[in-house]
Amino acid sequence: MQITEKSKIGEIVRVNFQTAPFFEQHQIDFCCGGGISLEKACSDRNLNITQILDEVNKIVSKADPDSQYIENMPLDELCGYIEKTHHSYIYQTVPFLQAKLQKLCDVHGANHPELFEIKLLFDGASDALTEHLKMEESIVFPAIRKMTLMQSLSGISSDFDKTLQVMLEDHQTEGDRFERISRLSGSYSCPPDGCNTFRVTYETLQAFERDLHRHIHLENNILFIKALALFKELKKNN
Repeated sequence: MQITEKSKIGEIVRVNFQTAPFFEQHQIDFCCGGGISLEKACSDRNLNITQILDEVNKIVSKADPDSQYIENMPLDELCGYIEKTHHSYIYQTVPFLQAKLQKLCDVHGANHPELFEIKLLFDGASDALTEHLKMEESIVFPAIRKMTLMQSLSGISSDFDKTLQVMLEDHQTEGDRFERISRLSGSYSCPPDGCNTFRVTYETLQAFERDLHRHIHLENNILFIKALALFKELKKNN
């Protein structure tokens, strides 16, 4: 794929996920903001489009088997992949981070008051993500599996497209929330007086954000786009 100024960020990362770290390095949002063109993203960040375009094409010139594997995966299997890889990661990691953030607030809060806001933001993300995952697992993914396997809208809500829009809005909210956490933590930089728990907590928070970005990318730029196209096709034919 030849990348141009008009190529959308999400499409570029969809073709080759190896571009994601490059975009993150330049603070270009590839998951929630994947719908804008490379030209617009560079303009918003005051980046040299020629240089960025050259680097992106160099990355894309090398095949990414993982991205190809995801792209060719049937939608019902992609739902399962997301659940096993990303939903399970959230369920496993949230309790650890909540406990560690509480400990940091208790021990280091006096010298680092930003920890209280970080914990408040993460607790809000934890609650919202828990509800979001439940909705995906009980409503969204079962509907996608049924449409994929049965090629039918029987039992599928007529406003399924609106449900997907709610999911997209949730993603944007969490993307914004973690952007604030990153900013408050100095891009997850452990302060000089920070202990080993401080360092590990920030490292895990950063890993959590990266996993969330990948998670949102798979849904926003691949799963939901394909599912919406299938929904519209089945609706037209029925």
